[in-house]
Amino acid sequence: MMYCHELYTFIVVVEQGSFLKASKELFITPASVMNQINKLEDQMGIKLFDRTNQGVNLTKAGCSIYKDAKKIVKISDNAIAHAKEIALKEQQTIRIGTSILRPCKMLIDMWSKIDDGTLPISMQIIPFDDTPAGMELMLSSIGEKIDCFVGPCDSVIWHEKYNILELGREDCKIAIPRKHHLSQKVMLCWEDLNGEKLMLVKCGDSPVLDALRDEIDANHPQITVLDAPHFYDTSIFNECEQLGCLMETLDIWQDVHPSLVTLPIAWNYQVPYGIVYAKNPSETVMSFIGKIKNQL
Repeated sequence: MMYCHELYTFIVVVEQGSFLKASKELFITPASVMNQINKLEDQMGIKLFDRTNQGVNLTKAGCSIYKDAKKIVKISDNAIAHAKEIALKEQQTIRIGTSILRPCKMLIDMWSKIDDGTLPISMQIIPFDDTPAGMELMLSSIGEKIDCFVGPCDSVIWHEKYNILELGREDCKIAIPRKHHLSQKVMLCWEDLNGEKLMLVKCGDSPVLDALRDEIDANHPQITVLDAPHFYDTSIFNECEQLGCLMETLDIWQDVHPSLVTLPIAWNYQVPYGIVYAKNPSETVMSFIGKIKNQL
């Protein structure tokens, strides 16, 4: 508050009609209330109350002070509320989408190294669902309810509809059910996949995985490719475990399913990983992305 405690106590005493009732309202002792009123009267050089056994009555001077005090309190409260609105506008917020398969931890960790606590940008985490419907809803919200999210960003459609800041590349690996005979290997090779079923993202949206699919078609016909939807969700990991098949995966997903292990394989396929944000981002998002670019 922008006014002294004694003035507020004075208002409460007036409205309650006695020191005792005011003390209950303020959760302090009657003696403390009396001391504050005495202090206020001494500071002002004005007698505010006539005190009787039945309670207290305002003097004419006290009545004048009470009317103006109410105005002071209102002006003070309005001034603080207005200042908070200004501070909120100055404190820019980045709304980061996060999910099981597209966690925001990498971005949060990166930002913590950039921001020493003085930058006027705060983070708001917005959870979303990895299901096809959840992904569609999240993607339609970019630039409105969500400013950005982090994840594999090889999608042709995404590059057409959104801005993407690549942060690095993730090696494509193989997820294997723990009961599968290959799960005990340290490193896989193409020959290990012969006779196996391999889950891959549906053809047409990922140039990297389309190239992988082309290599399988051309050079490894013993491998059976199963089509997954354009986006992985947890159901794909469940399906892989239930069918006993393999699936292309990334290190960031190694803990998604407890019954799958993630192993490296001797091929040279990497998927770009980065920040996906709106084509026409706000100034706050542009500032945020700019600071991250400077650190790359």
